[in-house]
Amino acid sequence: MIAIIDYGMGNLRSVQKALEAVGHQAVITCDPDVVRRADKVILPGVGAFADAAAELKRTGLGAAFVEAARAGKPCLGVCLGLQLLFDESDEDGLHAGLALLPGRVRKFASAEGLKIPHMGWNSLRIVRDIPLLGGFKSGPSVYFVHSYYASPTNPDHVIAEADYPGPFAAIVGRDNLVACQFHPEKSQKAGLAIYANFARA
Repeated sequence: MIAIIDYGMGNLRSVQKALEAVGHQAVITCDPDVVRRADKVILPGVGAFADAAAELKRTGLGAAFVEAARAGKPCLGVCLGLQLLFDESDEDGLHAGLALLPGRVRKFASAEGLKIPHMGWNSLRIVRDIPLLGGFKSGPSVYFVHSYYASPTNPDHVIAEADYPGPFAAIVGRDNLVACQFHPEKSQKAGLAIYANFARA
């Protein structure tokens, strides 16, 4: 069973429909026990880091996700779900994350001609091959919507980068835990392939 965590801040049905499109069922749940029983877990997210972190703590869903990740189950973070995996974020003050990956979430620096949020299609530069990217011979183009990006402490946790205008971590991960700053469910064929690879993990 694939569980999609519902803490009130994600485009959950879009993620579920993308998985269904590649032949896999997933349940949307706000029950930590369902997350603990799942074979694979997805942590999506749209919105503010502090609100998301507080809701994950209040509901126990954050603890359940951490348990799943530490138990070796395939776990996937998406957009804000990637940022929440890190130690802390600078968004609207300093706020603690789930601390599954060491590092900090930072805002894109203002620059002339640079729009924030970073919104639209951007090509990935694959740094390290992992099963999630199986079948990609080169970096695909994927869809981003974000003002903040993760800065991992360990460069080995960067799986793919994109540029805006300089390089930032677009896919991060370690072992069974992986996360995308972009939205696979909005990334057409490439995004569906990523969800299919995750579901087969």
